[in-house]
Amino acid sequence: MRRAVCPGSFDPVTRGHLDIIDRSSRLFDEVIVAVLINQSKQGLFSVDERLEILREVTGSYSNVRVEAFQGLLVDYCRDKEAQVVVRGLRAVSDFDYELQMAQMNVGLSGLETLFMPTNPLYSFIASSLVKEVAKWGGDVSPYVPELVERRLAERLRPVRAA
Repeated sequence: MRRAVCPGSFDPVTRGHLDIIDRSSRLFDEVIVAVLINQSKQGLFSVDERLEILREVTGSYSNVRVEAFQGLLVDYCRDKEAQVVVRGLRAVSDFDYELQMAQMNVGLSGLETLFMPTNPLYSFIASSLVKEVAKWGGDVSPYVPELVERRLAERLRPVRAA
């Protein structure tokens, strides 16, 4: 079985993330969307909330499952018998960082990384930008699933200029 892991914080999941998950689901028998538990970082949504959201928005994929993980990605992939990590690249600036991680993963365990260029429609979308726009009451509907849009509206009250 060809199994891949799509790791990330997904705080929140965007249409760019979903594009990578969708395309990965067509390449691999199984895709695990792995939500990183980073205790040194306070997210807008808890890990449990992110898992719930991701499970709902990926529910139509029979070969995608969503889990949380912490620690080294190479250890998680070994435990899950995943042969490859899939990473989306939005811009050249992403490549520098992602290449270093990929090379470290190969050095640690032989784990391969597949770099998937983001669909140009989503190349500028970042979770941090989505949160900032939502915080100020902007329309984020083109960038996130409807569920995420609702959750952002519930969580963030638009800041109004004085």
